[in-house]
Amino acid sequence: MHDNLSSNDKGQLLRRASYASVLTAATLIAVKLIAWSMTGSVSMLASLVDSLMDSFASVINLFAIRYSLQPPDAEHSFGHGKAEALAGLAQSVFIFSSAGFLLLRAIDRLRNPQPLEALGVGVAVMIVAIALTLLLLLYQRRVIRSTGSTAIRADSLHYASDLLANVAVIMALLAASIGWVWVDPALAILVSLTIAYSAVGIGFDATQQLLDHELPLEQQQKILAIAQRDKNVHGVHGLRTRQSGQIPIVQLHLELDDNLPLILAHGIADQVEQGIRAEFPGAHVIVHQDPVGRTRV
Repeated sequence: MHDNLSSNDKGQLLRRASYASVLTAATLIAVKLIAWSMTGSVSMLASLVDSLMDSFASVINLFAIRYSLQPPDAEHSFGHGKAEALAGLAQSVFIFSSAGFLLLRAIDRLRNPQPLEALGVGVAVMIVAIALTLLLLLYQRRVIRSTGSTAIRADSLHYASDLLANVAVIMALLAASIGWVWVDPALAILVSLTIAYSAVGIGFDATQQLLDHELPLEQQQKILAIAQRDKNVHGVHGLRTRQSGQIPIVQLHLELDDNLPLILAHGIADQVEQGIRAEFPGAHVIVHQDPVGRTRV
């Protein structure tokens, strides 16, 4: 369950996470570019390309999140939240393509091995990269826990795979120092396959949101429990849910006494809406009142 923060607080967290991601990616690209030019390691190149992808994805997230946080307008009455899922889908396609490029490059190097240079510099750079990536991941996990953002979750997956790439580079450089030059392209192949796997996962999650996948069962059960708190509610049916960026969308039908005055039925529906919004801040909630006699015919 996500923290019950206001929409403004979530927006601030998402913006800060986006800026932190862009800054981290730019720093990693700079240091890895220098290290690759000095070492010639193909696993270092894999890590560099991974960081380039992270940078590209972070910039996409920055603009997508800013757009998704815009309030509803006349043409988008449910807001712009699906921009996050679109960003995640675009990232998955780009990342999968880049993984294919890395795989071909690593296979070529495995067939035609080359000696590596400046191994100490490469190891030092990767240690710095691991430290920066860990700090960013810790911050992103806090943001994901508070917002449930698809875009930030996708971005975090990039950096988690980047950690593996960084460790692989250190292993490759250490192996090259004792003459095992084949380890460098072999680990690059492993990294490229891992990146491709992550890309498929990101694409699947984004597609599920674009296809209006229901909220998790635990959250649906919580919504039903809130709707049935009032003793005048004889049942609930027709629950439909989906997620649009940071906005949960909930629709349900309350089964009320056939002879209940309209003003009382309306008041009960209002209380249910308020209870759901208290648990899911910023949610769009639509509650329809049905006479219980009609629902049980």
